[in-house]
Order: sequence, then C-alpha cells, then structure tokens
Amino acid sequence: MLEASHVRFGYGAEPLFLDTDLTLAPGRIYGLLGLNGAGKSTLLKLMTGLLFPQSGRIAAWGHDPARRAPGFLSRVFMLPEELNVPGVTGKEFIAVRSPFYPGFDRARMQRHLEEFDIPEGKKLTALSHGQQKKFLLSFGLACDASLVLLDEPSNGLDIPSKGLFRRLVAEALTEERTIVVSTHQVRDVESLVDRVVILHEGKVLLDRSVADLSANLRFQVGGDRPDAADDLIYAERTVGGYASVWRQRGADDGRMDLELLFKAVIGDPAACAALPGTESRR
Repeated sequence: MLEASHVRFGYGAEPLFLDTDLTLAPGRIYGLLGLNGAGKSTLLKLMTGLLFPQSGRIAAWGHDPARRAPGFLSRVFMLPEELNVPGVTGKEFIAVRSPFYPGFDRARMQRHLEEFDIPEGKKLTALSHGQQKKFLLSFGLACDASLVLLDEPSNGLDIPSKGLFRRLVAEALTEERTIVVSTHQVRDVESLVDRVVILHEGKVLLDRSVADLSANLRFQVGGDRPDAADDLIYAERTVGGYASVWRQRGADDGRMDLELLFKAVIGDPAACAALPGTESRR
C-alpha cells in the first residue's frame, strides 16, 4: 500500500499540491484523471522518488520513495508519458533491466511482444513511438511489480492496440498489485478502472470506486434540457438532446460515463463531494 499524507509540492513559487492526501490499495486499478497540467505526472514522480515533497509524507511498504532504495525500486515500475529509450535492441534491454526485478517473467514478456506484434532484433530507437510504448508496457507488465504506474499509456496507440492494452492490464491485476493509469483520455480507460481518482488544482476532488459511483449516480443521454433540481449535478448539450448526471441512490444500472462524471466533478466539486455513498473513503 502507498500512502501520501499532507503532501505539498510546487515548481518555483507556484504551488501545485497543497496538503494532498491519497491512499493506493492493492488489488485495484485506479484511473487517475485530470486536465493537462493538473499534476498527474508530477504525482507519479513523487510516488516513485523522482521528485521530493516539500512537506508531508509518502510511504510504500515501509519505504520512503525519495530514498530510492533497491528494495523499493524492485517493486515499482513506471511508464512515463515522454519516452527516452536507449539505442539497444529489445533483447539487450531485457538482459540489462530485468535483473532489477526478481519476479520478472520472460515468458509473459515474449507473449506480450507477440500480441503487440513488436519486431524482434530492431533497436528500440528504430521503432515508432507506439511500438516503443508497447514494448515498455510489455516489460512493465512482466516485471511482477507491486506498483505499476502508467502515465498516458494509450497515447500513440491505434484502436486495436488500445483494446489489447486494456485486456493485458486487466489480466495483470492481482490481489497484491496496484495499477494506476494516469490519463486525460478518459474514454480509453472507462471499462478498465475500478476506482476513480480525479485531481484538480492540487486537490483530490474524488476518490471512489466505480461500483459505488454506479450505485449512486444516474447517467442520462437524450431528451430535453433537464430542469434544475436538487438531484441534478451536471448537464450539457449533446447530439440528440442533453447528457446529464443525477444523484440517485440505488441506481446501479451498470452504466458509467467517465467523461461526463469527470466534467461534473470539475464543474461542481462541492456537489460531487457530497455524493451519497455506501463505502468509506478508502
């Protein structure tokens, strides 16, 4: 489990996080959502010790990520948004990097490369951006890491690869593993994540399970503009009418529009903070 408590961080005089709290539990796939510039990538770097909190505390399995201890690093894999692959072949990359992960599964790695149709023998720098991303994603999922952080993983992937990405990530989840998918392309992860964390202006505005949200929200598309009502959270014009989000305890119709939810939370944080729920915050 990773816990961030009262974390403060900023670039220069501009604060980005002010007393930010977040707990990541094993056995879950988190969707970390936010606008561009909301601090998603920065938060992932703080979790891995690539950046240091100015105050507050981050801890994972008794480790302070900022110390970058081998026992911590061997349990963490991060796929960054901006790739900087070395000029080596995939085979050479695996030979050098895999020993840092005691549970690395070579058979799984090979299977993922075949499914993504990554050409063998080429230097990584000779691959396209999408192929580089698929190679590193394959490596990350084969590492047997306890914490897998994926920053904008669907960028550069074509439609079939996005579907394969979702399947492989879902298959990689175990009771001991935590997976975080950070993205602003919410449609790409709508069917993948089981917990939603929305980051905005340095704060965690929402941290709820998909099951809890589905049980307490109703998403409606079509029809006339909805009248203002206490249980109406958000509405916008769309093709064929209006899309809206409503409070409705016990809705649980299985429908979840993550993009609409994101807009609702960003548009009215107070209303979404007061959502009814059946679960504790964690």
